[in-house]
Amino acid sequence: MDWGRAKNVLIYAFLLLNLVLGYQLWSDYREQQGANLGFDSLSESTQRAMENKNIQVLTSVPADTPSLPKISYRYTEELPDDPVQLAIPADSKLIFTPGDLVSALKNEIPRIADYSYDAFAGSSEDGSFTLHPLFEGQWPLFNADLELFYTDQKITAYLGSPVQIQDAGGETEVLPAQKALGTLVENYLPEGSVVKEIVLGFYGQTFDSETQVAAPVWRFTVENGDPSSYSVYYVQGASGDVISP
Repeated sequence: MDWGRAKNVLIYAFLLLNLVLGYQLWSDYREQQGANLGFDSLSESTQRAMENKNIQVLTSVPADTPSLPKISYRYTEELPDDPVQLAIPADSKLIFTPGDLVSALKNEIPRIADYSYDAFAGSSEDGSFTLHPLFEGQWPLFNADLELFYTDQKITAYLGSPVQIQDAGGETEVLPAQKALGTLVENYLPEGSVVKEIVLGFYGQTFDSETQVAAPVWRFTVENGDPSSYSVYYVQGASGDVISP
């Protein structure tokens, strides 16, 4: 027997086995990650479109489909022309710890506890963070902003007007996020898109009126090949229509 040749055959066999086992582990891990993010609930056509268009979804797909009404909202004070300076600047890192942020600013911005931070709005060039008022303490109203301005790692000023939000009736069950994502992936998103965030909230066109109306929407924040550039798509929670401002 040619032991040298047999040894080479065994080495190649072990290498091939390791490759097969490695691929299987990678495949199992990928499937597990996909299941954890909710990809297993997407339709076959959506998953196929994601693969064909090289679209990535780097966030979990919400499974809840609550029933939500339309809302009406109005500003209770006129929006000031310029940012209002804070008497005592606050540490800008507090934006990432909501409880501490509220404690630090509640005396100067009394209703700040009713707002939530939007990680994909605001501008590092302008030195600002963006927050949105919440309906029932949970769902953001994307039409309304509270801007916090920072300098040298300190929040120094704010710009925004208090918003009164009311239930406008017409409660309906919201379209599942999986279907909304499927509509975008198959019909709207360009190749190479990366979905960074999926959030349920409220959005509506604005009119020349004191009181505005907004409806439930899924907001999708999408990276378009440039990590610093994002597009926003709103999918209406009742009809599934897509709005891209």
